[in-house]
Formats: sequence, C-alpha cells, structure tokens
Amino acid sequence: MSERILIAVAWPYADGPLHLGHIAGAYLPPDIFARYHRTKGNEVLMVSGSDQHGTPITIKAEQEGKTPGEIATQYHQQFLDSWQKLGISFDLFTTTGTANHAEVSCDIFLTLLDRGYIYKATVSQAYCPHCRRFLSDRYIEGTCPYCGSSGARGDQCDDCGKPMNPVELIDPRCRLCATTPQFKDSEHFFLKLTAFQDRLLAWVKQQTHWRQNVLNFTTRYLEQGLKDRAITRDINWGVPVPIKGFENKRIYVWFEAVIGYLSATKEWAKSSGNEEKWRSFWQDKDVKSYYFIGKDNILFHTIIWPAMLMGYGDLNLPYDVPANEFLTIEGRRLSTSRNWAVWLPDYLSRYDPDPLRYLLSINMPETADTDFSWREFIRRNNDELVATYGNLVHRVLTFVYRSFDGCVPMAGEFDSHSQAVIGMAEDTLNTMDGLLYRCRFREAIRSAMSLAQETNRYLDEKSPWKTIKQDRQASATALYVAIIVLSALSTVLYPFLPFSSQKLHEYLGFKGRIEDCGWKLNSPPPGQRLLSPEPLFSKLDEGLVDEETSRLGDIRC
Repeated sequence: MSERILIAVAWPYADGPLHLGHIAGAYLPPDIFARYHRTKGNEVLMVSGSDQHGTPITIKAEQEGKTPGEIATQYHQQFLDSWQKLGISFDLFTTTGTANHAEVSCDIFLTLLDRGYIYKATVSQAYCPHCRRFLSDRYIEGTCPYCGSSGARGDQCDDCGKPMNPVELIDPRCRLCATTPQFKDSEHFFLKLTAFQDRLLAWVKQQTHWRQNVLNFTTRYLEQGLKDRAITRDINWGVPVPIKGFENKRIYVWFEAVIGYLSATKEWAKSSGNEEKWRSFWQDKDVKSYYFIGKDNILFHTIIWPAMLMGYGDLNLPYDVPANEFLTIEGRRLSTSRNWAVWLPDYLSRYDPDPLRYLLSINMPETADTDFSWREFIRRNNDELVATYGNLVHRVLTFVYRSFDGCVPMAGEFDSHSQAVIGMAEDTLNTMDGLLYRCRFREAIRSAMSLAQETNRYLDEKSPWKTIKQDRQASATALYVAIIVLSALSTVLYPFLPFSSQKLHEYLGFKGRIEDCGWKLNSPPPGQRLLSPEPLFSKLDEGLVDEETSRLGDIRC
C-alpha cells in the first residue's frame, strides 16, 4: 500500500550563494529521500523556498546599493538554477516574500494570540549606536552564559546549541562593527513556549525512531526548562505584524520562516487547481512528515515549530527530523566571510553534478561532522565512480553492443555463482529499501558500491570476453547476469546519482523514467535493443587538487 510523504526542507537565506555545507547538511539528503519514495510509488511532496526576510538581507542590500527585494530575487534565481543543475527535485521551491506566505503567517500569529499562546511584553532590544540600527539576534555576538564560548550569537550558541535572547550574552558586541550595543526598551510579542513544556517533553520521548543525537539534544534542552521568546522585531523588512499600533514592526524571521512549510504546501495546492489539497499532507494522521535541516536548526524544528503546531491545532507534528551534522572543508570549519568554502555555483560551472552527489552521500555527516577535500573528491571519482562502477557499466555494455548485435543476449542455465550474484542484486534492493526508509543514506550507497565490486569480481572470474570464442552461450549468460545487476544499480543509485542512472537506464534499452519502473529488479528481456553506450563518468586530473585548493581563502574568487 502506498504512503503519503511530506518532505519539508530548510529554507536558505537569500543573501548569498549556496555552498557544499548547505548541500551536505540539508539539501541533498531530502532529494535522495524524495527520489527513493517516488520510485517506491509513494505520493511525495517536497517543499522549501528562499528565506527572503531578516537583517542579513537588508545589510547585503546596503553593501551592494540595492533594495532587499532585489537581493532576495537575485539569490532566489541563483538557487533555482543550482537546484536544476544539481538535480534537487523540489515539487515547489517558493519564497517567504509571497502574499500567500504572509497570509498564512498572520493566520497562525493571530490564532496563537487569540488562544493566549502569544502575549505582549516589553523587551530590551539591542541597538548599535555606530550602525544606527536595531540589531537582529544573529548580528549580536558575545560570550555564551552557558558554555563560555566567545562566539555565541544573540539567538543561539553554535557550540552548545542553546537558543537564547541577546540580553543573556556576556560582553555583547555588534557583529558588523564590534561596538557594544545599547539595549532599548520596546514592546513586542512573545511566544509562550513555557505553556508547552510538559506536552513537548512527553511527545519527544515517544520519538524513539529519531536519530540519537537529535533525540538526546532535544530532550536535554526540554528537561532544563523552556523560556518564552520574542517573535517580533523593530525592523522594516519582513511580514508586517497584523496588529494596530505595530505597523513599524515585523514578525521575527525565525517565527515566520518555519511557517513556510505550511504556506508552501498551500501554494502548491492552489497551483494544482485544488486549494484544499494541502490538507491531505497536514491533517491526514497517516502522513509522515520529515524535516531535513542542519544541526544548528534542530531546536527550531523539534521544539519551537511543534509548539506552534500544538497551539494552532489540527495539524500534523513532525514525524522525523533527520538533522545532519556539519561538513568541514579541507579539515577546517567552513567560513563564508573568509571564503573558506566551496560554492555550489562555482562547482557546477566546472564539474558534473553526480560526482559531487556521490562524495557527499558516501561521506554524509549523518551522526558526526565529516570533511570535504578536493583530493578525496578526485580519488573517489577516479577510483570508485570511474574505475569500479563506471568501468563495470562500460565494459559490459560496449562488449554486448559489439558482440550481440546491440541487443540483450539470451542467457543459458545459471550456475551457483551466477545465482549468487543475482541474489545479491535482489538483496541490495531490499537492504537499501530498509536503509533509505530510515534515512541511513551513507550506509545505503555503500551497499550499492559493494554490489558493483562483487559483480566486477564475478566478471573477472567468468571472463566473457575470452570465453566468447570457445563458448558463446557461457559468455552470453555471464553478460546477462551483469546486465541484471546494472539494471538493479540504475534503480538503487538513482536517488543518489540521478543523471548517470537515467543514462544507464536508457543504455539498457528502457524507455521513460526510472521512477516509473518501481523499486524492483527490472531485468531487461533478451533481445531488448540497447543504446550505444558512452562512459558515465570522466576521470579527473590529480593536478586539479592544487588548482582548487588554491581558491580557498582567496577573497577574489
């Protein structure tokens, strides 16, 4: 029986290009998951969009002499281009700048206000006298009062993960100019998180299928006690507060951005011609909703957003929040300000998408931080994609195309080794089915590569390119077994490597999309005409390591 799956993906700030940390942390995993479920025949909706509000975008606009809207539009278009080139298959990638999003955000705000979960209070808000602006929480730095880290932000400490209010910081300073901010009283609205303390803790303790780091982190924070949080700010860019007398304030970006998952679903429903279709993903209790984010956003998705949903009522809570850890670059923590990053548009201008998807998948930071290095990227491309998997595909298909009139050969009787290889292909489909269902992507792709390695050993033993002169039937049988494996690999690797998998699917003589063939062993029938094969991957020069690493930290790039 098919399932309905909602895949909610973190909203990137539209104030700069995407980098590999974004992709490994929050954008490749949901695409793998979506492609897998679509191939299984499940009904999938994957939504996200550009987060177009907040101080970072207004500051970027000032730096470039543009309006915030122009900056947001510029990077939103760049995101769309990157998704298309990398193969990130959103059903809708929208923005927080739509009238629809403002309407849904105001509805949730007003409903929570009406039910007593939002209230007014006076708060001391940071104001930089040098920059002459109120500072958003992320533009205030200082020492964390909990762990002592000197680089904590006004909204959260990345080292210990605790969210906070700016007034809690020790020795606060403006991130832009290092001036000590003044704190001015201002009336704002607060989300009454304390009202959900016990209910959230009871709910979280039931989520035994969550990744252990997500579950432990969330439980530990809840047990320490929640604090109410301000949800409006004295800024002029964002969703207006829908209350008379607050026209010059905006709903704080962290509050309205998470509402984007719901507003995007409603926008998708309207575009489908059925405005009520969103309900099937948010109110059907059998639907599973997955939130793919980086670890720095865990608490917003396991505590704050669930509290908002509880307060609003009649909407599904998250089923899973498979947050990834961080990706480092060449052994160092990623830094956009120092250009210690690999920018996705730059990568895509020089290389194919699937090799990057492969490396980030097989080295995915699921339970601990992992590292990206150009040497490892080229090694895995050359030794694994080209020499192991790509060579298997090319030597089988080129030999069959040349020796069997471009058609799938007729197999004879399978011996025990041949049966074992076919059985391994079936087992890999089943094993990866279970792993992908549980969001264990790194282990899943390693299973696929093990199948490719074993099939190479099988062919080395059978040597069909030698036996064809003495025993054409034996050669045909061995090659047919290999073709069965290639068909299985095109299916199981499709979520990870969609471009090369679709090519292989067509080289094998299949029509249409892999997704339409289902998550099963699709053995091409004898006599099926093949397409003339080309190599799936290209070997990369090792000299590129020095060339690419020299770009890191170069502010001219």
